[in-house]
Amino acid sequence: MNNLFKDKVVIVTGASSGIGEATAREFARNGSKVVLAARSEGKLSKIVEEIKAQNLEANFVKTDVSREEDCKRLVEKTIEYYGGIDILVNNAGISMRASFPEVDLKVLHRLMDVNFWGTVYCTKYALPYLVKQKGSLIGVSSVAGFHGLPGRTGYSASKFAMHGFLETIRIEYLKKGLHVMIIAPGFTATDVRIHALTADGQEQGESPRDEKKLVSPEYVAKWVLKGIRKKKRNKLLTLDGRLTALFQRIVPYFVDWAYYYVMSKEPRSPIK
Repeated sequence: MNNLFKDKVVIVTGASSGIGEATAREFARNGSKVVLAARSEGKLSKIVEEIKAQNLEANFVKTDVSREEDCKRLVEKTIEYYGGIDILVNNAGISMRASFPEVDLKVLHRLMDVNFWGTVYCTKYALPYLVKQKGSLIGVSSVAGFHGLPGRTGYSASKFAMHGFLETIRIEYLKKGLHVMIIAPGFTATDVRIHALTADGQEQGESPRDEKKLVSPEYVAKWVLKGIRKKKRNKLLTLDGRLTALFQRIVPYFVDWAYYYVMSKEPRSPIK
């Protein structure tokens, strides 16, 4: 048990599966009081039951982060349950795969609603409590927020927007002791690619990558806690991500071509 997280009140969005679920479980194992948020009430209930069966503390609030009123209610219920908020993990997100000329703009709106506005809404209502506790505000992002990825215009745009928002919050609260961290896990074995939206807004239904070769959500979850413990600013977990952040400042043209090549080689790639 790590005393740093013992009895801390933590909200994790997108917590019904993948990185969000693994992160919620990891906080609970470290003694935190965790509130899980997602749209699937059934999945959340099952996860919370399993956490409580281990004599750990957790609760859930059914939340669609694209709805401001849901995010406000999430914070209000957390305060009702536990009286404060120490850590907010903005993890809820969706992806897409389509070339920009072919994509219906409603897909980009949806990506912004969930990935960007979901972060804004939750942060807006949780921020006073986070500042009071000198807590941590976390954004689970992607290398797509550091360099544009072809075939992912809406995803990259939403992650770039998230970065700009969180970095500005970090500066505004420099004197208040608020910790803000952006973490980019890289390709992780989750359902995000299966649920990724195609050009017409339908779910992709299958992953273009070998999920067995990707890092686990549990690995990412441990790094979320480690990043908070070390008060990290930005954390890119993969070598590819770190090289991208470095080379985009030195040889951005090379990075453009590298991502074009990689994404064009995916099965059924929209990039020709």
